[in-house]
Amino acid sequence: MSKKIILISSDGQSFEVDEAVARECGTIKNAIEDKCTDNGIPLANVTSATLAKVIEYCKKHVEAAAKASAGDKDIYGSNEDIELKTWDDDFVKVDQPLLFDIILAANYLDVPGLLDLTCQTVADMMRGKTPDEIRTIFHIKKDYTPEEEAAVREENAWAFM
Repeated sequence: MSKKIILISSDGQSFEVDEAVARECGTIKNAIEDKCTDNGIPLANVTSATLAKVIEYCKKHVEAAAKASAGDKDIYGSNEDIELKTWDDDFVKVDQPLLFDIILAANYLDVPGLLDLTCQTVADMMRGKTPDEIRTIFHIKKDYTPEEEAAVREENAWAFM
């Protein structure tokens, strides 16, 4: 039986997870190696809703890695990869505030795969959009006056070709 690690979110909720799952997070892995887990690991920058999503991601990827190393792949070795990619695609179908919270948590907790996945999702949301469309999608206020915007466009004409 795997050792359990207790993670404590910023809003005080405790999560008991397998050590293998917790080690997917570089920040937590360091705390485990430094033997700082006796009273749980407080994560001041991660809410319980966000931490639950990070744990879900880490758990799925640990299970997928265990399956792959156990030799459960088909003859071409791609079924699990396709299943995991599909799962990842569904995993990031969340509202924008949660998506951005997951990005911040993945960065803080040092989960490179999750950070890449969520940042790619945001990049895909912007692909092919005009600056005005991006402002609308991400609720970004336009803080330039028309004159200031014209000056910026003139100074950086190469970017607007």
